[in-house]
Amino acid sequence: MHARPRRTVVPRRKTLQVPNGSPNGVTPARRRTRAATVMLALAASALSMTAIGAPAHAEGGPTMLDPKLAVRTAATGLTSPTGLAFIGDNDMFVLEKTTGRIQRVVNGAVASTPLDLAVNSGSERGLLGIALHPNFPANPGVYLYWTESTTGADTTVLSETPLLGNRVDRFLWNGSTLTFDRNLIRIRARQEDAGQPARANHNGGVIDFGRDGKLYTFTGDLGRRGHLQNLTCGPTAVCPGPTVPDDQFGGPQTDNAHLSGVVLRLNDDGTTPTDNPFYGPGAAMGGEVGATLQKIFSYGHRNGFGMAVDPDTGNVWMQENGDDSFSEINRLEPGMNGGWIQIAGPVQRVAQFKEIETTFGGQNLQQLRWPPSNIADSTQQALGRLYMLPGAHYSDPEFSWKWEVAPGGMGFLNSRALGAQFKGDLFMGAATPALNGGYLFHFNLTGNGQKIAVDDPRLNDRVADNLAKHEITESESLLIGRDFGVVTDIETAPDGNLSVLSLTNGAVYTVYRR
Repeated sequence: MHARPRRTVVPRRKTLQVPNGSPNGVTPARRRTRAATVMLALAASALSMTAIGAPAHAEGGPTMLDPKLAVRTAATGLTSPTGLAFIGDNDMFVLEKTTGRIQRVVNGAVASTPLDLAVNSGSERGLLGIALHPNFPANPGVYLYWTESTTGADTTVLSETPLLGNRVDRFLWNGSTLTFDRNLIRIRARQEDAGQPARANHNGGVIDFGRDGKLYTFTGDLGRRGHLQNLTCGPTAVCPGPTVPDDQFGGPQTDNAHLSGVVLRLNDDGTTPTDNPFYGPGAAMGGEVGATLQKIFSYGHRNGFGMAVDPDTGNVWMQENGDDSFSEINRLEPGMNGGWIQIAGPVQRVAQFKEIETTFGGQNLQQLRWPPSNIADSTQQALGRLYMLPGAHYSDPEFSWKWEVAPGGMGFLNSRALGAQFKGDLFMGAATPALNGGYLFHFNLTGNGQKIAVDDPRLNDRVADNLAKHEITESESLLIGRDFGVVTDIETAPDGNLSVLSLTNGAVYTVYRR
């Protein structure tokens, strides 16, 4: 598709445009790693710029640490951008978290505003995720994950959203505007729990179509403490024992108001695929809880801002943020239980999980009803506490950091534009600019695409034993860029280069080969 001519900006309309009642043995690396990887010349705890030569960067902006790569600014002037999708050469949709706008950016400039939603953007809410139908533009479906406002205007007031205020909707693109077509699902948004202040975080919000044509949607734990957070009796200190409701709206069973910490797998019209891992058990259970379970692909997740589909294998990968400990990268599997809240990081490290969370920071896992002092004291105890749906299985992350490094958006490079050695590799940015102004990590995968490949022998256990929160000791060899700010999306552009979206900088950056 050729780039469309620049258009005049459409006047902003703030009316809600949707109906309120809408329903370690490791195989060899599959890609050639750079000989004597230049990053291994870096010191264990600090970067040596002289070891890699002069950086390539946009003036005053991000820096690439591989001398073969450079970065330039592709678009600026965006307001808190959270997602992008290319609809043609130099032609893309960019989401704005706080304004509710989808901006059409053509040749680096905002050309029009095809849609303006009334969003609640308090904390981590807002306009969060976008996915194009796999057959776009022949099928004009554009899918959005967003938090609706009850006022008809943008708001940050936490109470001004419905209980099920996070929603995934399909809109239709006609070449100039996006028109509401249908709601696929409504998900919990409000967090008003007795004994602690109202919150609005852990909404997740990333969506992507898999190679199977199904829509994968991630929502964070939303502060819930029920079955999907591996608490079989609800938010209680000891189980077995009396079952306690999650909140005034019910739970801990997984009804519509307690669907959280999950990856959903849906057909493109919002119906439930019959080959989902818990479809049979959900049918046997029946009712609202059973129908909700049928939609789940994996559960036991905390929160995250990045999900991507491997172009070689079709595997879905997702990053997860920790509280103070154990950032994770996971390869999602049907029926996977990620372990949260009983486990963060590899289950063999549960003692470290407990030690950090009981001695550092807020010491409350952001939810006062289940304190970290409840974390298990052994691997066996942690595994024994998991809430296991029929056919579920626990999986360790494919890679972890001992201390939280706050991962952000992620994506695979599906081209050879940066060099053959980068094709099919995974790139991941930061959810906070505290580290290197916003890092960009690069991961090679093993030959079968199932694991992270490493060159640094310190990472043979697939855990970076960093020394403090927002510090990257043992993962220096993975760092390929810095100063990108908060990265919310990474995509392969139509020209094959890597596009990196920065929320804090309001910009799209292009990483290219020099």
